[in-house]
Amino acid sequence: MRRILSFLLIAGCCQAVDIPPWWKALSSARKLESRFVQESQSEVFGSLKKEGLLQLGGRGRLRVAYTKGLLILSDGQNLIQYDAMARTAQRMEIQSAIKDMPLLNLLVNPAALETAYSIRVETGNRIQLEPKRKELPKVTVDGQNGLLKRVSWIDGTGAKQSLELLDPHTPKSSFPPSTFIFTAPPGTRWIE
Repeated sequence: MRRILSFLLIAGCCQAVDIPPWWKALSSARKLESRFVQESQSEVFGSLKKEGLLQLGGRGRLRVAYTKGLLILSDGQNLIQYDAMARTAQRMEIQSAIKDMPLLNLLVNPAALETAYSIRVETGNRIQLEPKRKELPKVTVDGQNGLLKRVSWIDGTGAKQSLELLDPHTPKSSFPPSTFIFTAPPGTRWIE
């Protein structure tokens, strides 16, 4: 009887830590689109709130278009940040960006997160990313209805950060190739 009870207890514990389906699907997702709200709470800057549109195209392709001018693009090889207000752009290889900011893998290559984070299931819809390097933040990732919903962390300055996807969905058709290609407007100054 004890053996059966122990087996059931162990099986119950193992079942409770199963990786949720939305997390497994995130690595194989070919496309995702959502409006988002990004919030920051800092003693220095106070509360900041930004909105925009996030588009993930698989194979490292990413487009984050903020409502007020900032655009971040990846074609899978390069990451470009364009500030429309300052009319400046900066380009770096995506692998260099990931080396500096491993959390970027959450959006461009979730399977590679395990190089910098240990993945721990907290509840059926919540994952904790425990950093393997002391300078990286602990990250909470939530899913809902089978898709990524929210990412939150405390950055190196102590500011609370969150990115909430408002209406995550898988678009019916593919994104046009131009979605992930940056064409610099005339007068753009490139920062090296």
